[in-house]
Amino acid sequence: MNFVPKQKMKLNLSKQKTYRETREIMHRLYLQSFRRPSSLIINMIQPLLWLLLFGALFENAPIYLFEQYKVQYREFLNPGIIIFTGFNSAINAGLPLMFDREFGFLNRILISPITNKNSIIYSCIIHTWLITTTQIITIILLTIYRTNNETNFNLRQLTINLIISTIIITNTATISICNALILPGHIEFIALTTLLINLPTLFASTALAPLSFMPTWLQIICCINPLTYAIEIIRNNSLNHLISINTQIIQTTWLTLNAHQGILILTLINIISMILVKKIIKYKYD
Repeated sequence: MNFVPKQKMKLNLSKQKTYRETREIMHRLYLQSFRRPSSLIINMIQPLLWLLLFGALFENAPIYLFEQYKVQYREFLNPGIIIFTGFNSAINAGLPLMFDREFGFLNRILISPITNKNSIIYSCIIHTWLITTTQIITIILLTIYRTNNETNFNLRQLTINLIISTIIITNTATISICNALILPGHIEFIALTTLLINLPTLFASTALAPLSFMPTWLQIICCINPLTYAIEIIRNNSLNHLISINTQIIQTTWLTLNAHQGILILTLINIISMILVKKIIKYKYD
């Protein structure tokens, strides 16, 4: 009669168990990727096509007439291609999870002796990050080769590029996982990511053109887009070969932001999206 059941059950979660679970789920994801190499090749070829075609199409574009950049258009384009590569790969991070839902494998994972369901999120993000980082490094090396080693590149510049790309990859992969848990099927997932998110997000950023080329309404949309901050930080770092936290990355008549504020905005969005996905997976599967 005095027995009162607890409202919440506390599991013995340890970092070591979470690490092992994350590693095993990652191993399964990498097996899927290696058995389907065509998807890796396509994700690699697409940004290279953008780099080649847009770089050749606007090779003589007078960027210096509107901005302070005294460079060729292909050098102006390179930071946008780096971020777009990370975004394009990370936006599909939730697709394996969506197929697991449809084929019933996710239910098997959830009823297995898994102690921390967040390991599903961690494994998807790390799996996407490793593959995307390899693609980004390959593009950077190819860019150096195409410019005949004229690009002054160093380890510090590579580190900054990878840090900013990691923030974008993590944020985008988290949103993709959120879509995979909410949407009813892979057709809706692909339609949302490909038609409504992918290309509009690219064109509503400074990946292909500076802010001064755009009308005011498009400038406002670009300043809302997190990709703009990441692109401008990498662009200032690569073209000026030196960037500090006070370097101005956004300069318009109605908004001025420096690199420190841009990184804070990206980090805040990343934290909010991670908390949101954890709440969703706890609500749906706990």
